Amino acid sequence: MIRKLIFSSLILMSIAITMQAQEVERVHPKIWIGLSGGANYNMYTGTTQTLNSSLMVPAAFHNGQGIGGFGTLLIEYHPSRVLGFMLNMGYDNRGGSFDQVESPCNCPEDLKTGLSYATIQPSIRIAPFAKNLYLFFGGAYGYNLNKSFAYTFDQKNGDLFNTSLGEFSEIRQHVFSTHVGLGYDIQLSEINSRTQLALSPFVSYHPYFGQDPRNNESWSLSTVRVGLALKFGRGKVNEALEEESVIETKPVAEETDKTVIVPVVIAKKSDVKFISRAPITVPVKRNIDETFPLRNYVFFDEGSTAIPKRYVQLKKNQALAFKSEQLRESPTKDQAGRSERQLTVYHNILNILGDRMRENPKANITLVGASAGNGAELGKTYAESVKTYLVDVFGINPLRITTEGRNQPIHPSELPGGKNYLTLLREGDRRVDIISTSTDLLTPLQIIAVQEDPLDSRVVFSAKSDKNQPLKSWNVDVTDEKGITQRFGPYSREQESVSGNVILGDRPEGKYKVIMTGETKEGAIISKESTLKLVRNAVPVEEAVRYSILFDFDQPKAVAAYEKFLIEVVSPQIKNNCTVIIHGHTDIIGGDEYNMRLSQERARDAHAILEKAVWDAGRKGVVFEVLAFGMDAETAPFENKLPEERFYNRTVVIDIVPAK
Repeated sequence: MIRKLIFSSLILMSIAITMQAQEVERVHPKIWIGLSGGANYNMYTGTTQTLNSSLMVPAAFHNGQGIGGFGTLLIEYHPSRVLGFMLNMGYDNRGGSFDQVESPCNCPEDLKTGLSYATIQPSIRIAPFAKNLYLFFGGAYGYNLNKSFAYTFDQKNGDLFNTSLGEFSEIRQHVFSTHVGLGYDIQLSEINSRTQLALSPFVSYHPYFGQDPRNNESWSLSTVRVGLALKFGRGKVNEALEEESVIETKPVAEETDKTVIVPVVIAKKSDVKFISRAPITVPVKRNIDETFPLRNYVFFDEGSTAIPKRYVQLKKNQALAFKSEQLRESPTKDQAGRSERQLTVYHNILNILGDRMRENPKANITLVGASAGNGAELGKTYAESVKTYLVDVFGINPLRITTEGRNQPIHPSELPGGKNYLTLLREGDRRVDIISTSTDLLTPLQIIAVQEDPLDSRVVFSAKSDKNQPLKSWNVDVTDEKGITQRFGPYSREQESVSGNVILGDRPEGKYKVIMTGETKEGAIISKESTLKLVRNAVPVEEAVRYSILFDFDQPKAVAAYEKFLIEVVSPQIKNNCTVIIHGHTDIIGGDEYNMRLSQERARDAHAILEKAVWDAGRKGVVFEVLAFGMDAETAPFENKLPEERFYNRTVVIDIVPAK
């Protein structure tokens, strides 16, 4: 019988696997509750002869078997599609019959038992293919409920039966054991139903380890269990599964005081949403009057106490003629979204500081050198190198400069116990901090920059999928009216962007068919189509005002510290009908997904403050565009090779484009 049950369960699993092999991902409840039941095939080994204090049988029993039932309340927790936990609590019958033996008088002896327990069985559940087939293993605790036996002694070989009913002595009240098994969830509900119902056939083995029912003799018990579980759970409905293939057609150019509305394409019957954002018009070039913040750091190379050569160092006669303002309109070199112009300004930080200390003779500074874990003495040597330059080249009185040395900077990037990205973090912590109570020494510098192919010219594409079932890759095909197709990708991150000017080429405008295609890790292909219209801005060169706010490492909420600056300095520049482009960035330290969220938080916080300030001021027709690029190298303001570049990439940039 037990073989038939096992065979039937395996056949049922095979049929279910075949039926559901092509099923797309369904609603995934984390908590399941249900009932399970079935049959135990119990196997006895060892020696059993002394049944209790008043009955010792003539011949010892050794082997046996039997079938008993079980029933449990089942609770499952699935934190992911692969790993889960199970708990069964209920009744477990381990009864059976020993093989018949003969006493010394050649008289047959039979022994049956109604052994049973109340059990608690915790298990770890692993679905190795993130599907319905799963393995489970764990422990078990049993509290004895029944220890009865029926012993029959046939004195005359079928003519005279003596039956004794009683209870085994020395039965263990508490037993502890293990188990391992295999199961399969047959889904009975629609894939997009919030309430999921599953029927789960399973087979498990409970070895004799720890399952000696008695404290005396050597009776051992093993069990093969075959059963069914019926369980249900409630999960979050994936709205994408309920949608037909639609395209939101609200115009991007709609006038609003809120953020620009973007087109959305939703994939049918999958956990993937394809989203695209097209610019209202595609700007070609923009002259930017930028208020450029000055980082008060000088970074040092490992193994050297000299100021790195990338920092501009003047001779005495050059320093006499140097003025900070001359950096405002130096020749611009700006390519591929990276601002060499601004980095040139930063690399003049010591000359800017020297010039401003000459203009403010009462201002003093403290130079705090940090060695990134190599001792305070080395840190002070860094600080002395900076002091020497200011004194020898710019003639600053040495009494105006105090130096200190530290093992780590005041605000270190490397935290105790950290193990990841240590090389990059230590490059940022090997520096000299410039500290002063004077607000005039390191105020932002006004500079003119030229931005080729501005960020708001880019078409943003996103493929958002379930975290447990991410896309393996995806790409974008853009086809114009003549049937010429441009392919972008393959991509693996959630969000990518393509320059609108690249798509347009030499055309002033164009209409395009966009097909976004993704492949899941299981090999399923999801493809959605939308349309896109691009129009190149008629103004050959736009004018804009730019402000930036900077963040320390891994600090998402520091926007609050800039609230006064955003309200009192930035928001007055936002006039009626302006376009305000707010874009957030991070450096390359950390993961893609985390950095994307970090840049989104920073950009959204800045947007919320500015939007309220503009509303309170009574401005009309202001359009905000909020973009987040995370650690995307193509759109980052700077590269990430140098520590100063990474520090400047931890930023939210605000471009204010006047009404045309």
